[in-house]
Amino acid sequence: MTRKLSSEVKLERVGKRYGEVRAVREVSLTILPGEFFTLLGPSGCGKTTLLRLIAGFASLDSGRILLDGEPIDHVPPWKRNVGLVFQHGALWPHLSVYENVAFGLRERKIPPAELASRVAAALSLVGLEGFERRRPSQLSGGQQQRVALARTLAIQPRLLLLDEPLSNLDAQLRAQMRLELARLQRELAITTIYVTHDQAEALALSHRVAVFQDGAVVQEGTPEEIYWRPRNRFVAEFVGAANLVPAQVMELRETGVLVEAGTSIRLPVPADPARWRTGARALLCLRPEALRLEEAAIGRGTGFFATVAGRVFEGDRHIYEVRTGEGSLLRVEMPALGAARIFRLGDRVRVEFSAETVVLLPDG
Repeated sequence: MTRKLSSEVKLERVGKRYGEVRAVREVSLTILPGEFFTLLGPSGCGKTTLLRLIAGFASLDSGRILLDGEPIDHVPPWKRNVGLVFQHGALWPHLSVYENVAFGLRERKIPPAELASRVAAALSLVGLEGFERRRPSQLSGGQQQRVALARTLAIQPRLLLLDEPLSNLDAQLRAQMRLELARLQRELAITTIYVTHDQAEALALSHRVAVFQDGAVVQEGTPEEIYWRPRNRFVAEFVGAANLVPAQVMELRETGVLVEAGTSIRLPVPADPARWRTGARALLCLRPEALRLEEAAIGRGTGFFATVAGRVFEGDRHIYEVRTGEGSLLRVEMPALGAARIFRLGDRVRVEFSAETVVLLPDG
């Protein structure tokens, strides 16, 4: 199985309604050949509906979908040569692993010799050589998902669609399977569209991510862009932890804006001054790991004073909760290894950060 499986997918103003509910709203996206592209959002936001539209299991109400430049809106699912792996794997319980993987090939009338070769290659890719005679009930959850993936890869699809395939696995197995998926996608260079509500999966696996809210794409970009440069409150809070501090724009400058938050924070923030006006209400987005704590008496960087209100040790890090002078509670994450000091409840500290890590968001 060495053939490169790379196709380009274009969605042009795609829309889908179910009665009065607009499940997908005017979505336009381009997924490049060989790209791992993730649709990320909460349950009910439209991401699975969009995946079903691409697979052909639901019909468009508006817009069109192109695969390698050819419209596929009216092409039936079985003629699109698109592979889809579901959340539950959907294996045939009465068939062996071999027969499950061979199922799609038999439907396509693949000659026996080639069928055996492609089944063996697919099982080798997912690390299940020697499991051919087992039934799904004799496999772990992770192994069942590998069989489902092997069955899909055996047909050599032009496009791989994955609908929350790891959500039923425990945390340790999910982390292991993320690595396996990343390796497989890298080896095959197959264009992959992945649906998940898990931001850790999206950040770990993807070349690019589209964040969905109420059927629409609210931000698209690389994992780094989505995480460190969210465009609104929803993205900031949904993708990772975020401290959102109410602020006001005090001055517009050539390279950014000067903001004030309460009585203790006044700092310049890198932001497009054309998007803001003096006096505008805003939110400072501060990622917990971009903050650090210093003793109140020696802190000298950009920051503000606070009091330690809580601490949790998680092995590799300390998670602090600090209360500002205005009463706001902020989360601060600091590495445990090499920590110069562990702060206690009630300690007076200075919360410091680099202005480059701050994002200014609309308050609304």
